[in-house]
Amino acid sequence: MGRILTFAYGLISYVIFFVTFLYAIGFVGNLFVPKSINTGTPAALGTALLVNALLLGLFAVQHSVMARPEFKRWWTRFVPKQIERSTYVLLASLLLLLLFWQWRPMTGVVWHVENAVGRVVLLALFWLGWLTVLLSTFMLDHSELFGLRQVSAHLRGQEPQAHAFKIPLLYKFCRHPIMLGFIIAFWATPHMTTGHLLFAVATTIYILIALQLEERDLVNAFGDEYVKYRQRVSMLMPLPPRR
Repeated sequence: MGRILTFAYGLISYVIFFVTFLYAIGFVGNLFVPKSINTGTPAALGTALLVNALLLGLFAVQHSVMARPEFKRWWTRFVPKQIERSTYVLLASLLLLLLFWQWRPMTGVVWHVENAVGRVVLLALFWLGWLTVLLSTFMLDHSELFGLRQVSAHLRGQEPQAHAFKIPLLYKFCRHPIMLGFIIAFWATPHMTTGHLLFAVATTIYILIALQLEERDLVNAFGDEYVKYRQRVSMLMPLPPRR
């Protein structure tokens, strides 16, 4: 029964994540969802800046701190190892949902593209960014990234095996295509408001800082293999690998 409940917890966490991911596309793109980055009653500029900065900061702290190996070693003294990743994913999803719910729109126009070709290009880049994010997770191990592999192995009474270092497809040209996809998706819009700009700037700065921490962890995990990979392949700009 404990294994079944653990698997159910992991599955529910994944479903919440996937719904959140889909909502994020609509939120950033002002598409299909009841509350997007530009909808709602605008607050006073100071209030909007404070609330939105706190929401972004709360997500950034959770997302970075809980991803660190040192925190994981401490955290798994209290939380079963098999649900550590699912719990991380669940909390990140809930904080994103809080951000979507409480986000204060800032509707001043930074740019607005009227040209039909320009709009098509920007919208194509927007969808390309999100597609890059999703495909990149499958190129690594989608089920492990979001906790399903761990709870599935526990259900079968097995320990998930550690992955060897690999360089699939997009990762041959860019070390972090998931983050590249997010940056493209957050910036590619024909209608940029001050609120959207705040979101794009803050998330881009966060990504650049978080990648420094992740790179350190990857070097510690894979040693010279990752150091050599880092020397050959750029961090975010997709380029042919250096010889």
